[in-house]
Amino acid sequence: MAVNVETLDKLERKITLTLPVDAIQNEVNSRLKRLARTVKMDGFRPGKVPMNVVAQRYGYSVQYEVMNDKVGQAFAAAANEANLKVAGQPRITETEGGSAAEGQVSFDAVFEVYPEVKIADLSGVEVEKLTADVGDAAIDKTLEILRKQRRTFALRGHDAPAQDSDRVTVDFEGKIDGEAFQGGKAEDFQFLIGEGQMLKEFEEATRGMKVGESKTFPLAFPADYHGKDVAGKTADFLVTVKKIEAANLPEVNEGFAKTLGIADASVEGLRNDIRKNLEREVKFRLLSRNKQAVFAAVMGAAELELPNASVQSELGRMVEAARADLKQRGIKDADKAPIPEDLFRSEAERRVRLGLIVAELVRIHNLAPKPEQIRGYVEDLAASYEKPADVVRWYYGDANRMQEVQGAVMENNVADYVLANAKITDKPLSFEELMGSQNG
Repeated sequence: MAVNVETLDKLERKITLTLPVDAIQNEVNSRLKRLARTVKMDGFRPGKVPMNVVAQRYGYSVQYEVMNDKVGQAFAAAANEANLKVAGQPRITETEGGSAAEGQVSFDAVFEVYPEVKIADLSGVEVEKLTADVGDAAIDKTLEILRKQRRTFALRGHDAPAQDSDRVTVDFEGKIDGEAFQGGKAEDFQFLIGEGQMLKEFEEATRGMKVGESKTFPLAFPADYHGKDVAGKTADFLVTVKKIEAANLPEVNEGFAKTLGIADASVEGLRNDIRKNLEREVKFRLLSRNKQAVFAAVMGAAELELPNASVQSELGRMVEAARADLKQRGIKDADKAPIPEDLFRSEAERRVRLGLIVAELVRIHNLAPKPEQIRGYVEDLAASYEKPADVVRWYYGDANRMQEVQGAVMENNVADYVLANAKITDKPLSFEELMGSQNG
């Protein structure tokens, strides 16, 4: 029998469901009989409670369950018969005024369907694709970072002035308008000159001082300084140098490579290992940046209506995630915090829009992730760890983690397809530009 689908709005539909009262009552009786075999009630042995007593106690809840089940089954069957892609849960209400025939009960189901997604010809879609290479300079810079992480310090001569890279131990006290302030005083405080650990004026004042020397200097705190009480104010500091230690960086040789656990403990093996790690990081950053560019481009090239049910569902997830974040930060009663949905509405709509476009591209171009792609992605993620096989097992051992991986691979497939078919402009980035970007 054909299902009559009424269009209420762009994506909103209504269908009327009719159920035979006899079938509902028979199922209620059947469930009550099964319940009577196991139910325990005062004054009766188990399994010996009279049916009328069971019906009186449990009849309403069983009737409610049966109606829910039967209506749900009828709705699923009707939606399937009409080839409807239902978004969210239907709102079901019993119809008034006996619209169903005698011996039947009637319900209206109001719901949304997923939209038709129209995507423009990709050959006309413009995407700026970033590229970057790992050169010798990037490897040299990484080697310097590794050397600094393993440096040692030795006392300088008593008359040697403090200079960049030295570790100095100082006492200091700051005052604003002659008054001490919180956090403005310390003893035996250590920092490295020239590494940005202290404000510029503090480093400049200490540079060139010798052990035992004291100096007073003005220091202007920036307006955006994290200490709100002193932000934008100028303090007078008295600093006394107590110890100066020179940094000794290890030589880049086989011994250094061994301390880093490199399998091929040679300088060439160390450089190759660094190159491999940097290339992996560059690959992931480029993938992330280019994927964002692709998604922005296809969203601009697609036409679709957004199902409210999907947006509301995404809003709910985002609000819950915000509450979980507040809870993790130790905010009291985070689960009851009033979080306005409108804060997230724009992003929720963007996510739903993108999800529907990606799903449509996957469907029409057969871009679902293949097992070998998923395996390769997980192995790439695991490659930077000490025991990659353990990390691979960790991923495959959890359904939620694997679902995330499958989603990421599917997005990568879509990005690759668009980049292969769209109008691409290559934009080379230096290694430093790519690694310094916030959204990589």
